[in-house]
Amino acid sequence: MPDFTNLVTYVFLFASLNFEVFLLMTYFQNKENMKKEEELVAQGVKKYPTVTIIVPCWNEEKTVGKTIHSLLNLDYPKDKLKIMIVDDGSTDKTWEVIQKFKNNPQIEIHTKPNGGKYTALNYGLSKLTTDLVGCLDADSYVHKDTLKKIVYYFQDRETMAVAPSIKLWEPKSILQLLQKIEYGFGIFTRKMFQYMNAIYITPGPFSIFRKEVFEKLGPYRHAHNTEDIEIALRMQENGFKIVHAHNAFVYTVPPNTVKKLLKQRIRWSHGFIQNAKDYRHMFFRKKYGNVGMLILPMAAISIISVVFISSVSIFNIIRSAINQYVIFRTVGFNPHWPNWNFDLFYVNTQILTLLGLATAIGTITFVVISKKMSEGKLDIGMDLIYYLSLYMFIAPIWIIKAAFNAIFKVDTKWR
Repeated sequence: MPDFTNLVTYVFLFASLNFEVFLLMTYFQNKENMKKEEELVAQGVKKYPTVTIIVPCWNEEKTVGKTIHSLLNLDYPKDKLKIMIVDDGSTDKTWEVIQKFKNNPQIEIHTKPNGGKYTALNYGLSKLTTDLVGCLDADSYVHKDTLKKIVYYFQDRETMAVAPSIKLWEPKSILQLLQKIEYGFGIFTRKMFQYMNAIYITPGPFSIFRKEVFEKLGPYRHAHNTEDIEIALRMQENGFKIVHAHNAFVYTVPPNTVKKLLKQRIRWSHGFIQNAKDYRHMFFRKKYGNVGMLILPMAAISIISVVFISSVSIFNIIRSAINQYVIFRTVGFNPHWPNWNFDLFYVNTQILTLLGLATAIGTITFVVISKKMSEGKLDIGMDLIYYLSLYMFIAPIWIIKAAFNAIFKVDTKWR
């Protein structure tokens, strides 16, 4: 049994290390392209397309006002931008808050019975009259030049959707600073996936689409409460091009408690697992390019590896505790103080240890690069310490729970 466990662990670590090397090679091959891209984006476009931003909201009385103001403050021609607020049957004072904007010529206000976020989005799509359409969650805010940067990419007629870079809004607590690194890591990976033509998530906050996407592929689907994954997979399935505007920033309010964080991440992970199951026909199919041959399989492998390695680790901890208890019952308390004399002979040089170390170094390298991309500078702070010391203990909890929910068909809820 131990030999089998080590073999499987070898396979997972080797796969992770190879994928990390592949991503790093992609980064260094395209580093100059990113700089040129930033220069071109800064020049802007000569003709701005018309855009509708749908703001679906349910019980967002505390944040929806700030969200709408951030859209009104966008540096974008006012006659080209429409803001459509859809109240999805809120039971708090959300409707009262958004009434304050009813006389603004840029804003349309609608209400409907509660049906979930995807139904609010589809309600907005049914009234669409513009060239482009996007969504902004009612707890998110956009930088004033974000839309200008995003529309640059639509000069390429083949581009059908543009995903932004998502950052955290004023992270303060240890838990939020930990998430700050994670979101920065997402900026890095999504950009690398663009160069592979393999973006498989168009994040809910401010991903922008051509209206043809929904005309040709149909509206949003429930998609296990993760419609942003499903629509991206549907686009990849049909050969629609998705790119990433890495310096177009959207800010989202992070969960401030462990309970809220776990609930959010369980929903995300469960949604990916279920959507991957729905689109399993794309796995290892050459016709779907890198998203089918590499990205989706690696994402699935990463979930399986976390579940496996975490389970093995828990088993080993329990077994070690039992052994220590048996020793205590047999010989009593007999502490052996460690000998601190260092000798290279005792350095662990097993392949498993070296693979784990190399994978950890690769992860740290990704984090450093992602901080540079998201913050414009290399700033090693406490957020990195929190991430490296705590994330590996928290993430397996929601991944294991999401896998459990998927296996035993336990549905996840928004609320």
